[in-house]
Amino acid sequence: MSDENSKLCDENHFRDFYLKHVQSANNFAYYKCGDDEAALDLVQDAFAKIWENCSKIDFGKVKTYLFTSINHLFLNNVKHQKVVLRYAKDAPNLDTNNQSPEYLLEEEEFKQKLAKAIASLSEPQREVFLLNRIDGKKYREIAELLDISQKTVEKRMSGALQILRAQIENI
Repeated sequence: MSDENSKLCDENHFRDFYLKHVQSANNFAYYKCGDDEAALDLVQDAFAKIWENCSKIDFGKVKTYLFTSINHLFLNNVKHQKVVLRYAKDAPNLDTNNQSPEYLLEEEEFKQKLAKAIASLSEPQREVFLLNRIDGKKYREIAELLDISQKTVEKRMSGALQILRAQIENI
């Protein structure tokens, strides 16, 4: 294990890496799956994987490894969901949610529209929107975190919501 790689296995360095990248990793995961809880699960699994393999990961490539891991975990979940859907189609009487395929398709299309609309926001708008809607932070907390005024947060959020409403019906 090289000296650089040992940094990642040190709890303080790992925590610093986590804190530095958790928000962008969460945003990336959210854009992938369009679901807050699923995104959080992907991010936590990816960080756990990095911690478990800290001695094997090149410290200079750990950020790339993080995002690649999130992508692989997401794709594995998609494959799993396809198997679940195939099974549900073969055994329709076992559908516990009682949701029609049309409803599920509409829900998926809406998630994709929402993810695309969020991705189209300017970086400052997207950052404020995701911190508020995904992380549940209040405007005051966002202002402190980003070192901007609460009015600026409100203006960015208002702009983000206007763009999202224009791009997506029923929001």
